[in-house]
Amino acid sequence: MVDEKHHIVSSFDEELTRLNNIISQMGGLAESQLISAIRAIVKRDSELAEKVILSDHRIDTLEQEVQDFAVRLLALRQPMADDLRQVVTALKLSNDLERIGDLAKNIAKRAQVLNQVPPIRPVQVIPNMAKLCQEIIKDVLDAYIEGDAEKAQRVWARDQEVDDMYNSLFRELLTYMMEDPRNITASTHLLFIAKNIERIGDHATNIAETIYYRIKGEDLPMDTRPKNDAANFAVVEPNE
Repeated sequence: MVDEKHHIVSSFDEELTRLNNIISQMGGLAESQLISAIRAIVKRDSELAEKVILSDHRIDTLEQEVQDFAVRLLALRQPMADDLRQVVTALKLSNDLERIGDLAKNIAKRAQVLNQVPPIRPVQVIPNMAKLCQEIIKDVLDAYIEGDAEKAQRVWARDQEVDDMYNSLFRELLTYMMEDPRNITASTHLLFIAKNIERIGDHATNIAETIYYRIKGEDLPMDTRPKNDAANFAVVEPNE
């Protein structure tokens, strides 16, 4: 009886490990998609942008795998307390990572259009903003793998940096458009690209909040990082 119980626990632990591995794989793909989408802008590489668009299905497939696997675990194992939080965390993270992948795909689509018009100076700000988001994604995935609530909280606090960069770029692009109407088309595409990056930062923040709850069993204290809501009104929300 003891051996049978040990086998069941061991088997469940293996299933949780598999679930975590799929999430890690999703995270790696999402990060890679963002890097490639931004490189397509900087290098004006429409072929690379197309590869990003066509590769998005890989993240979608993994999300479906997480959902199917998690539902099976919930039905067959009926986990409770910490085990239940682990499964629910995987479900939530897979959704946010899939959204990050979608936003990277949207950036790639904008890159293809942007590459058809003359380059403008503010485009150089985009890689810096994306690099910050990439670092946040990497750190939040490390926090998930390591089970580090404090690291998740530090990542969560960095979202304000992304918002500040977006607001600064928004003001710069508005000035650029007013100076010369010929810049309006390219600037508009850059605004939507920047908004997509800002939304990626928001999803990384969601992941950090989910990880913190998974480890601590309580929500992050929301008053420790006031959200600058100006970023949410600076431009029309992109489709995810």
